Amino acid sequence: MPHRESDASPLDLSQLRTFLAVHRAGSFTGAARLLGLSQPTVTTQMRALEEQLGRELFERRPRGVVPTAVADELAAQVAAPLDALAAVAERGGPGADQTPEPVHLAGPAELLCTRAVPALAPLTDRGVRLRVSTGLTDELLDGLRGGRFDLVIATTRPRGRSLTSAPLGDEEFVLVASPAWAERIGPERVAAEGAAALHGVPLVSYAEDLPIARRYWRHVFGVRLSGQAAVTVPDLRGVRAAVAAGAGISVLPRYLCLEELASGALVALLSPEDPPINTAYLVRRPGAPDNPHVALVRERLLQAGRTW
Repeated sequence: MPHRESDASPLDLSQLRTFLAVHRAGSFTGAARLLGLSQPTVTTQMRALEEQLGRELFERRPRGVVPTAVADELAAQVAAPLDALAAVAERGGPGADQTPEPVHLAGPAELLCTRAVPALAPLTDRGVRLRVSTGLTDELLDGLRGGRFDLVIATTRPRGRSLTSAPLGDEEFVLVASPAWAERIGPERVAAEGAAALHGVPLVSYAEDLPIARRYWRHVFGVRLSGQAAVTVPDLRGVRAAVAAGAGISVLPRYLCLEELASGALVALLSPEDPPINTAYLVRRPGAPDNPHVALVRERLLQAGRTW
């Protein structure tokens, strides 16, 4: 925190609270949403605080703000006491007995519905209330910074210091087809010829840019995947259903098609020694309100993730 003369006026507590929200959210808009203020109010408070300190706290960027070294130092000094005050306020004062707020969890729809929600189901008997949202990682992490969520399951590790993450589990990707397509292609040809054996075979994907398949082609076959999807479904469970029905081939997380592979509804076209692996992360905001059920949900997910 920058040096101030002894006769300088004390810093305003509400401005410090707003400052900490901006520092954690990475934008004035996110802080305003988190605090229930208007964006102009947040902007005015930050300008007043910068004028009082005589130092710039944030560098304005097109998609938010970046804290300066002065801001990082100030945040380190005020975070703990402000969080302690917020915890008391959330409880309604010493000795207050209140039901914890619902836990807002977000992540990929497939992983939430097939793994996370079933793992958390027993917690409802302990009074935990869950509010589950689905979406893409970047959008959900923005929502986490802005206070819309308590925890996010992310498919990539978040950057920056405003969020903390822990590895949740690894997902292995497998190249699959229906039995009819597997017979037409021949897994032995895929093992011998690689990507050439799949030329002209319809591809099913959850997005037009074929993100999972492109990664598989690059990692396993060492070539760049080109072409367009025959079918796109913005949910990997829909991709799984389309492939099982004979629409073509796809690359899916193994956890999502274990039953189909065991029953023969889907066939793995290749078993590489080094399959592509992606790590999922459980992400939270430092300094979030002191809700014991958030900690309970986080602990349960990290425990369950070891078996996924």
